[in-house]
Amino acid sequence: MKIFSRIVVITAVLCFTSSTGLAQQNGAANQSLDARINSEIAAFKGKVFVYAKNLETGKTFSSNGDERVRTASTIKVAVMIEAFARVAEGKAKWTDELVLTKAARYGGSGVLPELGDGLRLTLRDCVNLMMVVSDNTATNMVLDYLTTDAVNERMNSLGFKATRIMRRIGGGGESREGKIEDNKKFGLGATSPHEMVQVLDKLERGEIISPAASKEMIELMKREQARYAIARDLSVPLASKYGALDRLRSCVAIVYAKRGRIAMAITVDDMPETIWTVDNPGYLIMSRLSEILVAEL
Repeated sequence: MKIFSRIVVITAVLCFTSSTGLAQQNGAANQSLDARINSEIAAFKGKVFVYAKNLETGKTFSSNGDERVRTASTIKVAVMIEAFARVAEGKAKWTDELVLTKAARYGGSGVLPELGDGLRLTLRDCVNLMMVVSDNTATNMVLDYLTTDAVNERMNSLGFKATRIMRRIGGGGESREGKIEDNKKFGLGATSPHEMVQVLDKLERGEIISPAASKEMIELMKREQARYAIARDLSVPLASKYGALDRLRSCVAIVYAKRGRIAMAITVDDMPETIWTVDNPGYLIMSRLSEILVAEL
């Protein structure tokens, strides 16, 4: 009986020592991640907002991740979701025709501003252009068809309270929330990095609209042609949407790294200069932060 008691005590001590050592290792890893991220942020001229989640382990990282931020073109993820939902509900068809007009035209990115008025495209063509080459004119054509209020109602029904589109790109088509004075500061749209990662997480898990629709949206995001920000120097698959506007840069992405899937949303704002090159400081810090997150999260 005494031998048995000694065995129980020794086992308990070993288990405690093992769990304590593991906790210490995890704590050290968290401190290392925090230190590396904070070092990058401290040296950056501008505001930085980060949220990331390892979809394999559930481990997360946040730096101002719950603050509401301007979206630029990352709000197009919400527009994409409404389009897929509308088709799934039978209230729209991918073959529905949208017509290019002067009213929809807006430059900045995309190819449709170079084409003639009266061009007819399908709803699916416009959604693809919106996501793959971030075509602003295609986005306005989709919004004219869906309406900004419908996009917001969809986000609300899915439980996303921070993500809202305020208007069409360039103006017009204001949503009800876009008419609220406090929301005008966001311009095109608002969200939080945390909520955008929740959107990505649910898409990856097949929990938005249906598993088939979620997979199709992820595959569409994998075809985005620009890779200026998150994982720009990493040779790994990526499902992403980036955004650029004056002194703002944003990107949301799932990085399919060897050690697992890492979902992240990074926004940088209030940079001292407006720089329209692929080496914008905002893009560069997002690249560095994404490498740290992929390595350590």
